[in-house]
Amino acid sequence: MKFSEQWLREWVSPQLATQALADQITMAGLEVDAVEPVAAAFKGVVVAEVVDKAQHPDADKLNVCQVADGSGETVQVVCGAPNVAVGQKVAFAQVGAVLPGDFKIKKAKLRGVESRGMICSASELGLEEETSPGIMELPLDAPAGEDFRAWMGLDDSTIEVDLTPNRGDCLSIKGMAREAGVLNRLAVEGPAMSPVAATHDETFPVQVHDGERCPRYIGRLIKGVDVTAETPLWMVERLRRSGVRSIDPVVDITNYVMLELGQPLHAFDRANLHERVEVRLARAGEQLTLLDGQEIALRDDTLVIADSRGALAIAGVMGGEHSGVNAETQDIFLESAFFTQLAVAGQARSYGLHTDASHRFERGVDPELTHIAVERATALLLEITGGEPGPLIEAASAEHLPAPRQIVLRRSRLDQALGLSLPLEDVTDILERLGMPVEADDHSWRVAVPSWRFDVAIEEDLIEEVARIHGYNRLPVRRPQARLGLRPDGETQQPLSRLRRQMVARGYQEAISYSFVAPELQKTLLPQAVAPTLANPISSDMSVMRASLFPGLIKALEHNLNRQQSRVRLFETGLVFRGELDALSQIPMMGALVCGNRDPEGWAASGDKVDFYDLKGDLESLLAMGGEPDAWRFEPGEHSALHPGQAARVLYRGEEAGWIGTLHPAVRAELGLKVEAVLFEVRLDALTQGQLPAFTPLSRYPEVRRDLAILVEESLPVQSLLDCLREQAGEWLTEINLFDVYQGKGVEDGHKSVALGLTWQHPSRTLNDEEINQLVDAIVTESGQRFGARLRS
Repeated sequence: MKFSEQWLREWVSPQLATQALADQITMAGLEVDAVEPVAAAFKGVVVAEVVDKAQHPDADKLNVCQVADGSGETVQVVCGAPNVAVGQKVAFAQVGAVLPGDFKIKKAKLRGVESRGMICSASELGLEEETSPGIMELPLDAPAGEDFRAWMGLDDSTIEVDLTPNRGDCLSIKGMAREAGVLNRLAVEGPAMSPVAATHDETFPVQVHDGERCPRYIGRLIKGVDVTAETPLWMVERLRRSGVRSIDPVVDITNYVMLELGQPLHAFDRANLHERVEVRLARAGEQLTLLDGQEIALRDDTLVIADSRGALAIAGVMGGEHSGVNAETQDIFLESAFFTQLAVAGQARSYGLHTDASHRFERGVDPELTHIAVERATALLLEITGGEPGPLIEAASAEHLPAPRQIVLRRSRLDQALGLSLPLEDVTDILERLGMPVEADDHSWRVAVPSWRFDVAIEEDLIEEVARIHGYNRLPVRRPQARLGLRPDGETQQPLSRLRRQMVARGYQEAISYSFVAPELQKTLLPQAVAPTLANPISSDMSVMRASLFPGLIKALEHNLNRQQSRVRLFETGLVFRGELDALSQIPMMGALVCGNRDPEGWAASGDKVDFYDLKGDLESLLAMGGEPDAWRFEPGEHSALHPGQAARVLYRGEEAGWIGTLHPAVRAELGLKVEAVLFEVRLDALTQGQLPAFTPLSRYPEVRRDLAILVEESLPVQSLLDCLREQAGEWLTEINLFDVYQGKGVEDGHKSVALGLTWQHPSRTLNDEEINQLVDAIVTESGQRFGARLRS
């Protein structure tokens, strides 16, 4: 919202300098983005009258003018503007004047003719950004000799406020004046706005078919307007200082009233309306050419203004080209309506539009403004363009207009939130100055919410209003106090921070990716996954919730590879989302990805690439931190994103807890990845589980070790063999160490030799050879019966 400080001060004028006023507005929660002068610096420019004009003797495009600048003498000026004419009032830069850009006016000769000064265009005075084709013409009643800057009120500032979406009531001079008045305890006095009496009884029929979206629609037929009339300079200037370009008097007046009061208006050419005006939903595929020339196909959820032939405008957004005011217009139908926020919200953006009207209706427009605005616009139209107003015609749906609201503000809740107790009279005064009638007692205030405050709905909203008007900087500063008990630190739980430190210690970097991913990527990795689709995604490639950490890690891998980082080690923790919204599971997971060389580049490093077992070792280091590594198992499995022969299901206490494996070659090809990558993903609730630490006394007796080389089928998972050995090795087995797997000479095809070191130790005596031999025989016998295993000779 941009507005002129001078315009604001006509409504309310606190005794504050410009910057102090801007600071006050900011501290009230309406952040001021910029304060800028409305015109560049210049001096020595006065209002003057052109009293004579003659052709330059040596130049066809130059005129020699005589100008009366109020000094009592005429001044000769050579002027090349095509629109200069006798009798005009102009902005005249006298000799010695300094224009924007430090351009000094001196006596000069142009083609042999003396020129003492310059008749200025708007761009030369810094009032327009684009170069003006001609001089700036002033009203005929402009006083010759008057200082131009003072007469135009150019010692003014434009204040730009960045309003939050809940403060649509401040998108007008009236709204900003109301705020300034409240903050400074001043009365707000705007221009008189009285109803305009009708001079004829002709109306134009109005039908509202959707009272829920348009609870009030007011129209007035004004006949005999002169659209060729010139918009007054004061109005053009106020529009310019608010960032709005002057177009024609009818459009300028509707824009002016919108800026002044906050109510968007629209004027239709009566000659282009047929039978009636309708407020209805568009018909699917209905065409409309907008004022900006854009032709659109309307959707059936779009509220439109139409006549019997078709759509004329998108309600609350933009009018149509063919029904708008033009140079031939004689009669206009002036519209002032209240459209609900939900009726307009998102409509402009869905068609690639953003207008001043949609900006206001989306945030909420006071439903009581419709009458006031149409009367104000009618009065200005009659003053500037002339015409004959007809009676107002109104279509209203009382049951859909916003109902009056009352909120109870408790004294105890207000004191608790603010940290101090304000006098009852001060709180009542603040609320009443905000336009909120109050019924107060010792314990509460019953507050009636005004029609323009859509954002005030609950008690906390009233507390915020009291706090910001009283002044945030006047609230006490206190340190928060609380009785905080020590949080129990369960010894059977591994804190997430410890797991993260372990991954960092093993050379990984933590990645943090979005919880929403591209649907194509997720389908490539997890074709069977079911995850929620976002109703309003940031972008099309972030439109579904992730069902796994794999998509985010792979996107991070691509990002690094595209930046010449060939050795990547990443891990991530976060939620994954599985199932439809009505049965959604949110599962905390930890995932990791590695690719590139096993070791960082160095003189002693090999060039070997990481493989499945490198990542498995890193994962096992995490699993061991819980103190019960035997609770975890890896078993072969098939996963849509992983290589069929290099993928394993991770089990915790017999239940699936995650997956580990090499990225599937087909997936790599589809994603355009030229390097192999290995990934794992494990449930965090399983990773953070641990065994209660307990002390085991150290045995004073010697260990006994036996090394066995066992021949088994190549397809047998070694884990199955290890489980069998533990069952048969007895309670004094302390360690099984797999130290070699051999295939080659001496081992028949389809088999492998697994070399194991088994260690026993008794806590209270020395184990003898006979006991150990019996255990070894039991191991060999049982493994032979289960797996066909035998000792390698």
